[in-house]
Amino acid sequence: MKILVTGAAGFIGSHVAHELLDDGHEVVGLDNYNGYYPVSLKEARHAKLEGRDGYVGLRGDLADFEFLVSSFKSHRFDRVCHLAAQAGVRYSLQNPHAYEQSNLAGHLNILECCRHNEVPRLVYASSSSVYGGNKKVPFSEDDPVDHPVSLYAATKKANELMTHSYTHLYGFQSVGLRFFTVYGPWGRPDMAYWLFSDAMLQGKPIKVFNHGDMKRDFTYIDDIVQGVKASLFADGLEPYEVFNLGNNQPELLMDMIQYLGDALGIEPQMEMLPMQPGDVPITFADIEKAKAKLGYQPSTHLKEGLTRFVEWFKDWKH
Repeated sequence: MKILVTGAAGFIGSHVAHELLDDGHEVVGLDNYNGYYPVSLKEARHAKLEGRDGYVGLRGDLADFEFLVSSFKSHRFDRVCHLAAQAGVRYSLQNPHAYEQSNLAGHLNILECCRHNEVPRLVYASSSSVYGGNKKVPFSEDDPVDHPVSLYAATKKANELMTHSYTHLYGFQSVGLRFFTVYGPWGRPDMAYWLFSDAMLQGKPIKVFNHGDMKRDFTYIDDIVQGVKASLFADGLEPYEVFNLGNNQPELLMDMIQYLGDALGIEPQMEMLPMQPGDVPITFADIEKAKAKLGYQPSTHLKEGLTRFVEWFKDWKH
């Protein structure tokens, strides 16, 4: 198949693109290389893709509708895997309009292009952040998600609603994926595990929010990629689907810090701080639906995944 992967220079997008190429698909990767974190990392991820047979890279912005229209016209995609977005909960407090452009206008443009080009299936990134401050755990796809606690979360909820209306009106199939704290090699520098590793290697204290009293359902990148791939090709799905892709095993933040310290061979120094606005104390994915319909089965324990990340990270830093 010929598959569009948006955010192909991003963390999840680049891994997904490699996996699809490994399976013999043609991949068109689109990215705008924005400066939310160092562009050099995005360029390095993308350089590994550009050397591969069956890959075409496009530079452009989702909010540029004419660019998207011409890209869809020239390529005739069999599937669209829409992973590009303005990421980050904390950044949305300072730069709200970046989220409006990328996550709302950009998502609408993708929906319009799928509609007018009769793309049979759209897979897109939602987020565990849509669950907001929900107290019931684990979070299930059937739980109400009407109380986002960050603008980022609100845009992801809006993406699900916009997609539902397009699926209903225009008959293409859609699969929304609520990702839970994805980590691993080639990851994102704004994520805690990266920031902590960087600080520890420099002998600096790490900033631990909510005094360490947090749990996250950390999900290793290889497990996420398998879930994304299944979403693109699985049979027997409803016209509109939403799945949790998590590890189904929330880990204490303090345990994550210890695993990182062990892998780095460094005793962490910690600066304990209060909870940040927009943060939540726990994320925990109910993955029964993804298991049943996608055959999704995460298998990487946090300690193992962080060890792999640290090996890559030390290499990247040098």
